[in-house]
Amino acid sequence: MPNSSRSPRTHSTGHLPTLKLHANREKSVRNRHPWIFSGAIAHWPQELEDGGLAAVSAANGERLGYAYVNRRCSIAARMVAFGDAEPYTAIRDNLTRAVAFRRKHFDPAQTNAVRLVNGEGDMLPGLIVDQYADVLVVQISTLGMERLKPFVLETLVELTQPRAVYEKSDVAARYEEGLTDFAGLLYGRDFGPLVVTEQGLRFHVDIKHGQKTGLFLDQRDMRALVQSLAAGRRVLNGFAYTGGFSLYARHGQAQQVVSVDSSGGALRLAQGNHILNGFSVTDDDFVEADMFAYLRQLDAAAFDFIILDPPALARKREDVIRAGRAYKDLNRLAMAKVAPGGLVLTCSCSHFVDEKLFGQIVFQAACEAGRQVRILHRHRQALDHPVSVFHPEGSYLKSLLLSVD
Repeated sequence: MPNSSRSPRTHSTGHLPTLKLHANREKSVRNRHPWIFSGAIAHWPQELEDGGLAAVSAANGERLGYAYVNRRCSIAARMVAFGDAEPYTAIRDNLTRAVAFRRKHFDPAQTNAVRLVNGEGDMLPGLIVDQYADVLVVQISTLGMERLKPFVLETLVELTQPRAVYEKSDVAARYEEGLTDFAGLLYGRDFGPLVVTEQGLRFHVDIKHGQKTGLFLDQRDMRALVQSLAAGRRVLNGFAYTGGFSLYARHGQAQQVVSVDSSGGALRLAQGNHILNGFSVTDDDFVEADMFAYLRQLDAAAFDFIILDPPALARKREDVIRAGRAYKDLNRLAMAKVAPGGLVLTCSCSHFVDEKLFGQIVFQAACEAGRQVRILHRHRQALDHPVSVFHPEGSYLKSLLLSVD
């Protein structure tokens, strides 16, 4: 539990060692990009420990800001403050702005499951914070942010007064940073499964055992798009997880909605979410199966709206070629099987498959399916998942709404 006897405002950096960059390697930092690669660093102070804070200077000695560091990583430093801003003050100010922005744009009576902090998009690299009702879920991916965790926790509690703060840090990036996975209660009272509201619909959330931090909050606006298009359509929701797209389609007056997922446990939660919102359920509407196999055996034109939102198929750069083949097969099958004049919503959350490559994959799938395909809509980024213009690498989720004739 945070030490309430000391306000975050009393934190002081004192004298910090200085990390000096090579000549002509400071341009990206001047442009407020938060990452500094190891090859740009000319001098490492001996007293600087991995995970610690350092001042960052250009080759001529000009102060550029402050970063936390880790020699063992290719991204050796990540900026937390630029110019003369003191690092703890900057972190606190960025947390304050992040929380205030979400409070401005989200009515908790309609949506009380939001991302409060989106890493570099909120100038807080290595930190994700999601709020589910009165519980915060923290995910930390870097050693530097791990060292800052007590201060961040103290500030979050002061700003949001949560019932509990739970950490669920299980991302692959932690291993390069020298960290292991961690999950546990950081603050407040223990809790069980929650019920949250998203755009008027209600969802069961199992933070401790579900994927990510509980819900795929980054698809909120695309779920609303599905709702707006679902009326009278036969909808197939692949990789349905706990049924977010399915529930929105039902709410949008779809004629039929079938949810397919390889996890029986996820589908049971999906059924529970339908019941929670007053929708009838039958076993035929929830199919435990591999989506690739399901599409191969599916009768042509059985559905006129197919949704593909698979988990990341490329979790590291070496996976891209294999993942590209899988994405192409998946999209080819959906395009071949959807009814004429139907819709396919296809998504990728693989960071290493960028928007250009994903578009090429979809193009190849359309060629092989032999269908006329048009793009109707590109991914609409939810307001609580901002991407910094100085850090375009923060954009990872791609979605295309396709019309297939």
